[in-house]
Amino acid sequence: MFIDETVIAGVITVGLMIAFLSGFAVFIWRDSQKQGKASRRP
Repeated sequence: MFIDETVIAGVITVGLMIAFLSGFAVFIWRDSQKQGKASRRP
């Protein structure tokens, strides 16, 4: 595969998307582990 600016930019973009989505998923998972201290709404 020929490595040029477009391929490098694509790999960086995909890596950043995966990092953001995995961080968001970890945040949701940790928030759901809390036993509803102040997150319950009437």
